[in-house]
Amino acid sequence: MRIALAVEYDGGGFRGWQKQPGGGTVQDALQDALQQFAMMPVQVVCAGRTDAGVHATGQVVHFDTDLDRSMYAWVRGANTFLPAAVAVRWAQAVAGDFHARSSAYARHYRYLLINRPHRTGAWHGRVGWYHHPLNLAKMQAAAEKLLGERDFSAFRAAECQAKSPVKIMHRADIRRFNDLLVFDFEASAFLHHMVRNLVGSLVEVGQGKHPPEWIAELLARGDRRLAAPTFAAAGLYLTTVRYLPHWGLPSSDGTLFLPCGLNL
Repeated sequence: MRIALAVEYDGGGFRGWQKQPGGGTVQDALQDALQQFAMMPVQVVCAGRTDAGVHATGQVVHFDTDLDRSMYAWVRGANTFLPAAVAVRWAQAVAGDFHARSSAYARHYRYLLINRPHRTGAWHGRVGWYHHPLNLAKMQAAAEKLLGERDFSAFRAAECQAKSPVKIMHRADIRRFNDLLVFDFEASAFLHHMVRNLVGSLVEVGQGKHPPEWIAELLARGDRRLAAPTFAAAGLYLTTVRYLPHWGLPSSDGTLFLPCGLNL
């Protein structure tokens, strides 16, 4: 039997998603919890591997098992053994050819950025921070340059293992709620560090270092060295993984409870 899970986690205390020697990753924690419940080895595959310090409210994974338990039991059993910073939201039996990564047609990432002179204390580790004023209109104009099928080599980490830098960006927008800027990106897939590199470059546009057209120039030249440094991991969330209806999955959308009192 193949089972899909929706998982949320605070990535601040983990070394990223992917299992590593020495442990300390979200995958380690989830597999250990499932194995304690199932009393047999369990290997999970995720929709999107997140870096150290990156969070998720809508990660999706799948695993195979011969253990016959209800979906409710898998959720309760996993959560019994998971650390407090990780939780399974739902479980769903799926077809044997379902794959959490390759069956997905889009992923949605959200970046939360506090934009004010002083850093946050209560939301430390949950949001990014930038102290200089940012021009929202210029950043929005720059974000529009990202839409459509693009070569995102300029925003790709050197260690990225993706076969192609070409992705389809369905959504790239920025909203302001008082001191909070909310960046939303939805694409067919993302390169390693792509969202954090995009945020870094959009912030430089907002600060006035470059015009909005600079983003189009970066895309055209495809040189990572010309773009801004990678922005902090703390504000990044994998919020949704999208699948076609025939897979029969519940929505993976996860609600974010924001420091300004809004739920997104």
